[in-house]
Amino acid sequence: MGGSSWPSETQLNEIREIVSEMSGRGREQVRVVASPYRICPLGAHIDHQGGIVSAMTINRGILLGFVPSGDNQVILRSGQFKGGVRFRIDEVLCPMNNGNDASKRDEESDWGSYARGAVYALQSKKTCLVQGIIGYICGTEGMDSSGISSSAAVGVAYLMALENANNLIVSPEENIEFDRLIENEFRGLRNGILDQSAILLSSYGSLLCMNCKTKKHKLVHPPKLGTNHETEWQEAYKILLAFSGLKQALTENSGYNRRVGECQEAATVLLNASGNGAAEPVLSNVEPEAYQTHKYVLKPNLAKRAEHFFSENMRVIKGLEAWASGRFKDFGTLITESGLSSIQNYECGSKPLIQLREIVLRAPGVFGARFSGAGFRGCCVALVDANLAAEAASFVREEYSKLQPDLASHLNQVHAVVICEAGDCARVI
Repeated sequence: MGGSSWPSETQLNEIREIVSEMSGRGREQVRVVASPYRICPLGAHIDHQGGIVSAMTINRGILLGFVPSGDNQVILRSGQFKGGVRFRIDEVLCPMNNGNDASKRDEESDWGSYARGAVYALQSKKTCLVQGIIGYICGTEGMDSSGISSSAAVGVAYLMALENANNLIVSPEENIEFDRLIENEFRGLRNGILDQSAILLSSYGSLLCMNCKTKKHKLVHPPKLGTNHETEWQEAYKILLAFSGLKQALTENSGYNRRVGECQEAATVLLNASGNGAAEPVLSNVEPEAYQTHKYVLKPNLAKRAEHFFSENMRVIKGLEAWASGRFKDFGTLITESGLSSIQNYECGSKPLIQLREIVLRAPGVFGARFSGAGFRGCCVALVDANLAAEAASFVREEYSKLQPDLASHLNQVHAVVICEAGDCARVI
């Protein structure tokens, strides 16, 4: 396999030119962080409970061109949003208020919060920042990034730019923790570490497996050409992303944080029933045998959350075996089962997203599909036969427009359904 096709030299040169004009520096001095979007084929909604997850990046994402500012200023412009952002790295930054104030925030007025969050995270670990950055940030042009972890990609990009500008050597594992601080502490979202782990640890063409309890990870490679003619590895695949047109920040949707709380409540009941009440109330601390013995004491909604956790963990384990053997159709079947459990047991997904998933599953060449991201907005992700990918995209675009014409009309039709490939990890170019 070759390397990732993203970003192109044209994209890099455009950003270098913009930052050069902003800063008065030469283009050769401009560095660019490429921070890719991610998909999570298996392991939905269990990272915050210490579950086992799978992920991979795609050849689309966030580009942040920057130069060190030479002083304490952070000066930013965006390719997506109006206005500029300016603040000092020596400001005392406090977490954003969650709750009622969260509903008043929107991406247009709030896009600079991730840069402030990155400084906050680095400050919280007593990291020495002596200078800021002058930068220009943009996502893949025309593409809705809902559901493919654009927020984590942005946070990681700012972290890596600030670290590079200050000559800091920071490991991917440390940056996973820094980005968790941005999401959990600074922005008030109760998510896990799947997104930033995928962005920072992925390798082109491989599936990342992350144990969110132990923080240990491994890369699972598909078999090499000719190693096993009995498997389906030779069926080349593409990644299909179908966007719903639904947009809402997760901090504005109480459903997401409520599901996390219900998982913790289920864990508390099961741990107490099994005599392990002193353990942290996350479902990964409940032994599978204890779950089977005591699951009947759970309230119906808590029973569903626990069932999703334990069944999803098993799907990840089976999926890793399928991927390593090149059995992409079997892997796709598990993706579809994951999507169904997300709807029935985790109880996420709106009517448009559920309809979109059903359409994708009917499309030619699709091996499997599920929601991407939290399931309250965004897109569906599918693994599709490369030879039928274009046909599948046309089918999904046409059928979704019939069922949800209003939402579809708000989408850029060229990018309403996107065919992409595996990507690489975040890096400074």
